[in-house]
Order: sequence, then C-alpha cells, then structure tokens
Amino acid sequence: MIKSMTGFGRCEIAENNRKFTVEMKSVNHRYLDVNIKMPKKLNFFESAIRAELKNYISRGKVDIFITYEDFSENTSSVRYNKELAEEYLGYLRQMAADFGLDNDIRVSTLSKYPEVFTMEDQNVDEEELWKELQKAVKGAAEMFVQTRINEGNQLREDLIGKLDNMLSLVDFISERSPKIVAEYRQKLEDKVRDLLADNTVDEGRLLTEVTIFADKVCVDEELVRLRSHIETTKKTLLEGGSIGRKLDFIAQEMNREANTTLSKSNDLEISNCAIELKTEIEKVREQIQNIE
Repeated sequence: MIKSMTGFGRCEIAENNRKFTVEMKSVNHRYLDVNIKMPKKLNFFESAIRAELKNYISRGKVDIFITYEDFSENTSSVRYNKELAEEYLGYLRQMAADFGLDNDIRVSTLSKYPEVFTMEDQNVDEEELWKELQKAVKGAAEMFVQTRINEGNQLREDLIGKLDNMLSLVDFISERSPKIVAEYRQKLEDKVRDLLADNTVDEGRLLTEVTIFADKVCVDEELVRLRSHIETTKKTLLEGGSIGRKLDFIAQEMNREANTTLSKSNDLEISNCAIELKTEIEKVREQIQNIE
C-alpha cells in the first residue's frame, strides 16, 4: 500500500452541547510540515494534536482547520478588576486637582475603561474537551489517509504501466546495439573495398577499427543497471510503505543511465529510443514526487 501526499479529510463531532469541526488538506513536501489554525482557547492542545497526527502522516505539507462551538449556557462570566478601577479613579482625581476641574466621574463612565470589566470563559474539563477534540482529529485523519491511499493506488498502477513501457524500450536498445556494430563493420569493409583497386582487405586492421567502435557505443552496463533500477522500482511500489524518497533517488539513477546511453548512441533508432526513455523517466519522477 502506497499513499499519495495530496489528500483531504473532514470530521464533525457534536457532543455535550459542544461541536468540533476538523478539516485537513495536504500537498507535496519533502518533510512533514503541519500548520494548525484553531481558536485561541484550544491552543494548549496543539502539541497533543501534532502527536496524534504523526500516527497517520509521515510526509507532506498539511493544513488543518479546527472550529469549536459551545452551546451550553453560562459559558462565560464577567470579571470585575477592582484594583485597576481604583488606579483609574486615583489618576482621574489627581487630574481634577492638577487642572482645577470638576470631578464628574460616574460609575457608568469608569466601567467603560479598558479591562475594568472583562469576559472570561468558565473553567471546563480539559480532559473531557480533549477526548471530543481528539475524536474529531482522528475522524478527519482517517478520512484523510483513505483519500491518500485511493490516490496512491492509482499512482501505483500508472507508474507500473510506465515502468513496463520503459522495460520495452530497454529491450529494444539491447536488441539493436549488436546490430549497429555489425552494420558498422559492413559499411567499413565496403568503404575499404571501394577505395582499394582489388578486394584485398586487412582483416586485422578492420577488426581493430570495429573493436574500437564497439567499445565506444557499448551500453551493456548502462542497460543492465537501468533494467535493475526499473525492476527495483516496480518491486518497491508493490511492497508499499513510505517509499517516496527511495523512489526519487532511484529515478535520479535511472536518468543518469539514460543520459549515458544517449550520449554513446551513434544510431538514430537508439537515439530516439533513449530520448523516449528519458521522457518516461521524467514523467515517473514527477509522479514519484507525490508519493509519501
């Protein structure tokens, strides 16, 4: 089982006159990067939320949006700051004395000064609150993971198809490579015969030239390594797990072997095949970037 790094999950939990809604979405990222947006009153749960998410996610840039509603009565209370009110009143009296003004301060006026009266939430059972929030986080994460798995299965099937096509291209180059050496030998022999008045050909010199040419265009080692990388990628895809980084490294190695094959090519058919091979590898690399 493999997972895509793009996914979406949502869960809503309504219990005990409270409602939590958790939404998650993600895109590709080299590491795990979690960004949580939630009401300030829930900030003290952030570390617990991050710890919970690590059970479901290992890579990706994940954005989480949490909303919280409390429908119970008397959820807030008014707090009177007597000390601050006395300090305000003292300064106002001093101002009246300093400037010879009437002291016309009323209770209604003083009550409007900042922080004299504040609203504060009543104490809630944090353990009970966390159980409800955790349930919503788990529900969203489970849906999130399932969407990643579904997309991951589609990615795997598509990648295996591309890898099989790459193997057919490697097979073509393997079959074509020995033929171009034989064709080169024939062309060289014909050219020598045309240049010479008779049909006498120095077989030793001819063999040397053909050997040098064959060594220059030989891509046997590159094809063996390329085939091995392709088979390893297919096997890894079938095994599943967190394989994105491993596959990305293998894809880089495949691209290197394809580049060498193209640079050694002295044949139009092999060159075209190597270019197509590089194109397929690039497509594979792009899709691998989306695997967790």
